[in-house]
Amino acid sequence: MQLYVRSESVVSRVIAGETLIIPVRKGVGDLASIYSLNEVASAIWKIITGPRSTDDILHILQEEFAGEPEQIGRDLRAFLDEMSSAGLINEVGVSA
Repeated sequence: MQLYVRSESVVSRVIAGETLIIPVRKGVGDLASIYSLNEVASAIWKIITGPRSTDDILHILQEEFAGEPEQIGRDLRAFLDEMSSAGLINEVGVSA
């Protein structure tokens, strides 16, 4: 199973309850590419401070949020794909 972790080339802050992610390019924040996360995406962001598998993340989300497990799983995979494509998270290996 793939493991995910935050990229080291981003800075994130919670401001007024909203999680903002700013990519850092050549030592400078790319203010044209600020990402704002909703409540569920913010929860995922908090979870992946260290390497986490999709199953680990999914289990934590199912405990924290109401919803159909299949829908939570689809939304999680979509978020991970989008964040990976944007370079905000990294795939760091495979868990046993």
